[in-house]
Amino acid sequence: MNAVKAVVNGNLVLEREIVSGQVLLYEGDTIRDIMGQRFFRPRMCEEVIDATGCFVTAGFINEHIHGCGGADAMDEADHALETMAALLPQTGVTAFLPTTMTYERSRIEAALTRIRTARCKKPQGARILGAHMEGPFINEQYKGAQEAAAIAKADISLIEDYGDIIKIITLAPETIDDETFFALCRDKDIVVSVGHSAATYEEMAGMADCGVYHVTHLFNAMPAFHHRQPGLIGAALTDDRAHCELICDNIHVHRTAQVLAYKAKGRDGLILITDSLRACLMGDGLFELGGREVLVRDGRARLADGTLAGSIVTMDRAVFNFLVNTGAPLPDVIAMATINPARDLGVAERLGSLEKGKQADITFLDDGDLHVRRTIVAGETVYMETP
Repeated sequence: MNAVKAVVNGNLVLEREIVSGQVLLYEGDTIRDIMGQRFFRPRMCEEVIDATGCFVTAGFINEHIHGCGGADAMDEADHALETMAALLPQTGVTAFLPTTMTYERSRIEAALTRIRTARCKKPQGARILGAHMEGPFINEQYKGAQEAAAIAKADISLIEDYGDIIKIITLAPETIDDETFFALCRDKDIVVSVGHSAATYEEMAGMADCGVYHVTHLFNAMPAFHHRQPGLIGAALTDDRAHCELICDNIHVHRTAQVLAYKAKGRDGLILITDSLRACLMGDGLFELGGREVLVRDGRARLADGTLAGSIVTMDRAVFNFLVNTGAPLPDVIAMATINPARDLGVAERLGSLEKGKQADITFLDDGDLHVRRTIVAGETVYMETP
């Protein structure tokens, strides 16, 4: 029988509110209850964790991350995914989708195979939920930092072979003629996300009618909004069905654009991501992304031609940035990093919020600048700030 543990004295960030004077109880890997502090007796528990000075939230879920700590999801070394999983809890992340790049098919398949294997292992840090396949079925005109030579036409066989591990696929719908491709993705519960695309407003509306309405890193790698050609951005901002990723490093998306996105989409339509590369948590220097050299200087990651090449932001900083920039209520912002991606990925019944019966994935944030103090995955502390 598992021993009960308790979190006391924290401000619990629930799905729609912040509550104090409550105790969070968990047993093994499962949240057992939330009860009033006056009813709590410490002798009930094996361990009592004091969360004074902290917001206590569900663990963050990062559905779009290429790498961190010198490791990348495309690395051929098996330990790369282990490195990412081990380091992400210090950023508040308890679950993630390692994200592939536009490469030749053999490299993508090898990466998906490694992710499949890693997902089956007991997590030693953040949990791998599956893979986000970004490319190679994209529009060269909006390739961003993706490699043009590796861009390919959509191939159903890739989805058939790896439908169990791919949870999101980013593609340019205007480049795909075979509608059975989208049907297969739906059958395998793969989220089709529009990104690196020149899709028009009308094409986006057609995709929505087919049940495809997810947008990869809104505003980036797509045509700018125009008042006579609202395009992909106009469609995403005005259709309530659209769920939009947002990189909140204050580099990829201006603060005012973040405010605009929040006003248009509200709490339920946005998903905070990092889109981070291996340089995340590493500081300035020369790095690699998709086989291309990336220079990180003053927090900006760019290719030699000046193209932005992912970010080095961490999820806790993305949450803090969006909170400060928009003035949104904290539960709204936390939802964009927890329950929204959980719903996106079909795992909201067990992840994404502090509720009885859900998994004990818990993040403790300093109530000042929201830096991470402690992270719990499946009931086990996997990161704790050093005093």
